[in-house]
Amino acid sequence: MAAITPTHPAEPPALDTALVARLVAGRFPEWAGLPVRRVDSAGTDNVMFRLGDDLVVRLPRVPYAARHVEKEQRWLPLLAPHLPLDVPLPVGRADASADFPWPWSVYRWLDGDDTYDVPLTDLAHAAVALGRFGAALRAVDASDGPASFRGGHVTSWEEGHLPGAIRDFGAEGLIDADLATASWEAVLRLPQWDGPPVWVHGDLLPGNLLGRGGRLSAVIDFGGVGTGDPACDTMPAWTLFTADTRPLFREAARVDDATWARGRGWALAWGLVTEHYYRERNPVLAAVARRTRTEALAEYAGSTAP
Repeated sequence: MAAITPTHPAEPPALDTALVARLVAGRFPEWAGLPVRRVDSAGTDNVMFRLGDDLVVRLPRVPYAARHVEKEQRWLPLLAPHLPLDVPLPVGRADASADFPWPWSVYRWLDGDDTYDVPLTDLAHAAVALGRFGAALRAVDASDGPASFRGGHVTSWEEGHLPGAIRDFGAEGLIDADLATASWEAVLRLPQWDGPPVWVHGDLLPGNLLGRGGRLSAVIDFGGVGTGDPACDTMPAWTLFTADTRPLFREAARVDDATWARGRGWALAWGLVTEHYYRERNPVLAAVARRTRTEALAEYAGSTAP
């Protein structure tokens, strides 16, 4: 099986089945000899390899993702009992070694289809289930939780990249630059989260959702989990759901008007910046981003129409 193609300059070049088999044998001899198979994914921060029938090895692809290993190991077992959807449960942790520069994890395998590859067909069920998931996550005591990388103000996340994306896409005729600018200026005027920090997943994209039989069954990849403003966890309204199912998600998620509006700001900023960065590096993720910014802009245009 071929090695995974690097997405980032700092990524190790030889993340392949031979390396994973060697790592497992060295750290977990009880699992040595189990077949190792790459899990195809459009993910950019981690890579996964199926280990036998019941396990999956998850390795960081970049240094910042390595920092998420200990966080997931600590918090997932505490959060999982409170959540209405299946989530990964860690069963092993390995430190950096001569063969691999960062720590990595082994999880129980969750059956299901990556919804990048096999889209959900029952979006109404998914809207309610994912909305309830977010509400349940926010209800867990967050007093000792770490800050999420998307738990702050959306303007701090995009770090000035948005104007360039709007300029370039406008010049290429891909978006209405005036509409995008007006929508972003509206985001800048929104009131910020003034409640206590709450738990957020931080990365509820289609690639981090699993489905079985067309229905949502699990949420994976908790590298972004932490505390902050829950607006970022409303992004599935625009990344995944439709105008008909979006209200079901919002009702189940139980968020106020300002949080919803900030979530649309997240969808706009994430969609534009991510498509701009990944349209050649990762076409699958860029397509999700394109859909996200399109939906966010359409909703903004509809809300301001005379």
